[in-house]
Amino acid sequence: MMQDYTGQNGRSKGNAMDAQNTHKDALLKKRGEILGAGGIKPLQASMENNTRQGDMADQASGNNEVHIQLKLKQTDAKILQAIEEALWRIEKGTYGICRDCGEPIAEARLKAIPWTRVCIACKEKQSS
Repeated sequence: MMQDYTGQNGRSKGNAMDAQNTHKDALLKKRGEILGAGGIKPLQASMENNTRQGDMADQASGNNEVHIQLKLKQTDAKILQAIEEALWRIEKGTYGICRDCGEPIAEARLKAIPWTRVCIACKEKQSS
């Protein structure tokens, strides 16, 4: 008969390892999506296409497009950094533990945002 060993967060170690592998796969997939999304070239193309073409309205629209793409790239960079940190936490064995309160992060939250650093309660405190 196989014994069920329980890890520090109350989950059985077998289930915790399966969950971590699932989360690691999700993190690696998201990292691949971000890195495969094209990097800086589409932004450069938009900027080059926006140089003094059309009337003032066209130029303003082009500037807006460049600004939006820049914001998206910044957001991707932040997510990419959070993914790298989450992968590091998996290696260290601290993945799934809230950075702020030290409690386990709910499995549903980890499935929704596998790179999260904090539990929902601490996130709500930050937002208020």
